[in-house]
Amino acid sequence: MTSNARCWMPRLAVLAIAMSLLTACATAGSEPRIATVCPPVVEYSREFQARAAEELGVLPDGSAIAEMMSDYAVMRDQARSCRSRRPSAQRWENARTTSALSY
Repeated sequence: MTSNARCWMPRLAVLAIAMSLLTACATAGSEPRIATVCPPVVEYSREFQARAAEELGVLPDGSAIAEMMSDYAVMRDQARSCRSRRPSAQRWENARTTSALSY
């Protein structure tokens, strides 16, 4: 049995060295860095909002566009909330959205 134990000693030494080298590589944290990015909220003039409201008013009941605008209003509120909670967060550059209302 003694000769068999000696056979394993070099393998154990190599394994111990390999493990210590691997742990040395893991000095940095494994948690990803998360940056909150708030989307821009495009500001619309009162005149533009009034025009959009008129156009929205003439759509038929149950219109897909009207439902989408309702969803868009929620997203704008969420973006405003994000900006108020994270004033120093990175922000996307303002880009004009194709059609929207400021609710």
